[in-house]
Amino acid sequence: MFHVLPRQENITPQQRQRFEDIATSTLGHFTDIGAIATLLPLKRPVRLLGTALTVRIPHVDGSIIREALIMARPGDVLVIDVGSDVQRACWGEFRAYAALQKSLAGVVTNGPVTDWAYLSQLPLPTFARGTSPLTTRALSLEGEINTPVTIEGCVITPGDLVIGDDDGLFVVPPHRAEALASAAEEKQTQEDEKRRALKANHPAWFC
Repeated sequence: MFHVLPRQENITPQQRQRFEDIATSTLGHFTDIGAIATLLPLKRPVRLLGTALTVRIPHVDGSIIREALIMARPGDVLVIDVGSDVQRACWGEFRAYAALQKSLAGVVTNGPVTDWAYLSQLPLPTFARGTSPLTTRALSLEGEINTPVTIEGCVITPGDLVIGDDDGLFVVPPHRAEALASAAEEKQTQEDEKRRALKANHPAWFC
């Protein structure tokens, strides 16, 4: 049985825009909550920014991912919780094509992916545990869309802002967005000033 809840639009366009240039490592100076450091991007450099559309699959049955792709809108990040089954890939080449057709901002899963040779060439930011030749099956048994999921110990609620770059991932809920954006913007401005001073004094370092 599938359990599908309405999508959540909790992050405003203005809030999202403030995070366009904020690095995950900058956020990591201010909070541990929301950090996901154990999943890796399929290729670097990478930049991911979008709102979470969450999916929970029951081990071998990945059929609800199709329903999530149908529901998805441009700018969504598909966040797929595979539970304890970390050997079967729930994501591969043709699901990625479907995600690109829907203009998704990216994909995050705590399971592995398959078809790495193709996925690593596509312009779809993807974070995963690794790769596997084993895949989920289309059994249509059960699954959930737009319920809270847990990825590597981080609880992700539908509509949360998901940020990813070469250093990892951060999940920002709406109630923390303004404060974290302000702190991160100030820090990055200070770092830019220090970087310019270092570049002026040591130009050879920045060749």
